[in-house]
Amino acid sequence: MTLRPITLLGIVISMVTGIALGIVVSDRVLEKDEHNKHGRVFDQVLNHVRTNYVNEVAEQDLVDNALKGMIEGLDTHSNFLNSNDYGQLQAETTGRFGGIGIELGLVDDFFTIISPLDDTPAATVGLAPGDRIVELDHESLKGKKLVDVINILRGEPGSPVHLRIERENAQQALDFEIERAVIQVTSVRSRLLEPGFGYIRISQFQNTTSEDFNRALIELTEQSQAPLAGLVLDLRNNPGGVLQSSVDVADTFLEEGLIVYTEGRLPSSRLRYRASGRDFLEGAPVVVLINQGSASASEIVAGALQDHNRATVLGTTSYGKGSVQSVLPLSKNRAIKLTTAYYYTPSGRSIHKIGITPDVVADFDPRANGDDEDLILTQALLLLKSDEPKLHARL
Repeated sequence: MTLRPITLLGIVISMVTGIALGIVVSDRVLEKDEHNKHGRVFDQVLNHVRTNYVNEVAEQDLVDNALKGMIEGLDTHSNFLNSNDYGQLQAETTGRFGGIGIELGLVDDFFTIISPLDDTPAATVGLAPGDRIVELDHESLKGKKLVDVINILRGEPGSPVHLRIERENAQQALDFEIERAVIQVTSVRSRLLEPGFGYIRISQFQNTTSEDFNRALIELTEQSQAPLAGLVLDLRNNPGGVLQSSVDVADTFLEEGLIVYTEGRLPSSRLRYRASGRDFLEGAPVVVLINQGSASASEIVAGALQDHNRATVLGTTSYGKGSVQSVLPLSKNRAIKLTTAYYYTPSGRSIHKIGITPDVVADFDPRANGDDEDLILTQALLLLKSDEPKLHARL
């Protein structure tokens, strides 16, 4: 039997279509199998440990440890949070938690104090930004992870903890015996430096910081009995906190333009925060104080006001934490804190691992903490009263 050309063409098309569909289906199956392969390996390891490990371990602990290793292997700011850690994080955003009162980070593979929090045991005994913790309770921290150190530092109020510290320019290690306390952080404090010139310190950005900040501005204006002629905004040793609160504080001084923007893989992580259109001080000069302990949200404020030429930044280069962490809840009151974006100042500067460079390098000890007699306040007042032209905008 001789096949007609049109019949032969149909057979060829059917064969090609069948082969193509087979390849697609095969690829999908292989792709699915690739995803499942990791799950099978995980189940195998879990079963081996559960069956053969010398001691019996609760399966939930095994799973939690596996998740912890996965997340903490990404970067120093991403963490797996068990129910206790998750509760602690929620407490910190409201400004009340147990511990010694420090913001801790991993810098050059050392557990480093980013900043001590105001009016806490750590600040009282004299811990300072840049201090490296090398021992806790007379045990070396070699091999420990950041989350392990944090958990050791936390404890029952009234219980002691011993820290051995290495400090730059110190000839030998320093030892501190500190009593843990319930840490109640006062986010905003304010006072008049002299008639017409206000001072506001923000020690940490909490959920209520922007409201407290606006209230402080109103109170300073009432005390001055006239619009403020200038303001010193002290962000030294401020480790950051809630992003939205820092945006709201910067917005207080800006009439228009970007405050900060974030870039990440997902569309939801690409955000733009803009000024809402009112400058509370109506152009009165602002000096922002920063130092090595100024990080994250405090750098957002300093960078935005610096880029918009709205403030003079005085101090020393800030810490340089330019990443955004999102808390993603899981089941059983657990969560992961995951780095999901990097943030940029209005001019497009990334400060991650770079920091904010001050307009004026302070002629003072960067460990100073804002006392009345602090020389930096005198320097800040001189800048507020200066008739010199402002710095050029960085936009």
